[in-house]
Amino acid sequence: MAFDLTFHGAAGCVTGFCARLTTDKASVLIDCGMFQGSKTLKALNYERFPFNAAEIDAVLLTHAHIDHSGLLPKLMRAGFKGPILATAGTRDLCAVMLPDAGDIQESEVRHLNRRNQQRGREPVEPIYTVRDAKRTLELFRPVKLGREVQVAPGITARYWEAGHILGSASIEVRVETDEGPVTLLFSGDLGPGGRDFLPDPQGPTGVDYMVIESTYGARPRTPLDPASRRRLLARELREAQKAGGPLLIPAFAVERSQELLADLQILTREGEIPEADIFLDSPLAIEATEVFRKRGWSPVLERNPFEDLRHSGRLMFLREPWESDRLERLRGWHIILAASGMCDAGRVRKHLKRLLWRQDATVLLPGFQATGTLGRYLAEGARSVRIQGEDISVRARVRSLDIYSGHADQTGLVAWAKARQPVAGTVFLAHGEPEGLEGLRDALAKSGFPAERLAIPALDDRYRLTKAAATAQPGEARILADAAARPDWHNARARLIIDLNARLEALPSDAAREAMIEELARSVAVGGAIDAGQGATPAKAAV
Repeated sequence: MAFDLTFHGAAGCVTGFCARLTTDKASVLIDCGMFQGSKTLKALNYERFPFNAAEIDAVLLTHAHIDHSGLLPKLMRAGFKGPILATAGTRDLCAVMLPDAGDIQESEVRHLNRRNQQRGREPVEPIYTVRDAKRTLELFRPVKLGREVQVAPGITARYWEAGHILGSASIEVRVETDEGPVTLLFSGDLGPGGRDFLPDPQGPTGVDYMVIESTYGARPRTPLDPASRRRLLARELREAQKAGGPLLIPAFAVERSQELLADLQILTREGEIPEADIFLDSPLAIEATEVFRKRGWSPVLERNPFEDLRHSGRLMFLREPWESDRLERLRGWHIILAASGMCDAGRVRKHLKRLLWRQDATVLLPGFQATGTLGRYLAEGARSVRIQGEDISVRARVRSLDIYSGHADQTGLVAWAKARQPVAGTVFLAHGEPEGLEGLRDALAKSGFPAERLAIPALDDRYRLTKAAATAQPGEARILADAAARPDWHNARARLIIDLNARLEALPSDAAREAMIEELARSVAVGGAIDAGQGATPAKAAV
């Protein structure tokens, strides 16, 4: 009996992981994540699932990050009624993160519909609501690491420590077939190992198929012990303090914020950094911190490293919008941690708008920045950016400190994969941009994995699996393969507007500016006439 493995997300890109296993008896999802990045990619969140949600028997959830869990309420809304199997830590974090995502959906759609009404456009619906998210939590069923659980007829699963965030797991899936059991291992997101806050990633040996993440598949990093990590952070903090203004850290609300706060407290106690008021400006990160205080544990430290993270004299939690707004009055040295980590949503965008143009301010990017995100443009040295329709000059110091990433680098990924050998069949590379995917494929081939058994699926690619082999099946992708991991026309338009404004400002006179605008207007009019003559149709609007 053959069965199918289909990649519905994080295929050719980093976000939106979702894989579907389909046998003649059951259909199971591994993760159901939200797409992030370009508007073309995010538009997929609003489309129908490429499968019948009511026919899904269960979801196996690797961890709570929104790019892995964020479409679960949409799945429930579409008819899914089965269990969502996850560790207790993942369930507790989802209890915070999914309602927060629903609240963001409702808020963004309210603002969008106000603009749509002004433009004469039809209103849109949120992907899901806070109420949907809370109803979804009723479907969660806890699993323990290392214990085999029955998932659906003919399918069992075992969860392994992934070392990525609190509660994260790799999932070993066993499918019963006429040829005997076939085992698949889904890495989920793998931690880098060697950290004092989380265990090293683990996993079984001797599987038939493997699906491995590739976020940093092309990038080896210099190994760092916790003390070295804190020294590098302390150096950045001292330089930011010398600049004279605030330090803004766009940090993921879950794990990165808590690790940064813990290190900031250690460095302050040891006198390694200038004392400062520290503001955690993210309701989600504050709620997640309570989960870490409850469930966090470090086998290295033999204690919970997050138990001391609470509102205090120098560490302040900002829950209300008005509390966040008051930071605009502050001058001089202070530290702000705000979500999101890729600068694509949340309160961090407000802080970027008011700080990026200031030469005394510092923006410190502590983790991966996906293609098409504002964080990626800042990391690549953009001198001006467009935020919520406003052009902002970048005069602040922008620094990248890639030592807080929760992902294993190329060396760690290869080591983890080799430790799982023998892998009898295909290794599927997912959750990566093209450079990372191809870099990891080359590194795995050099380390002994047969090159012909290293596959890079595109979005919605389907494979027929037997005990002996994986065979690609014809299918229809929702977007072109190369569109998943590159800036889209929305990004290009924003860049064009920024460049045009700069060019107009640089011209010597108003007459020159008027002449340039007239020339552009003629060009647009001619282009529109050509398109009309060819019978062009309007592009589908992305929400």
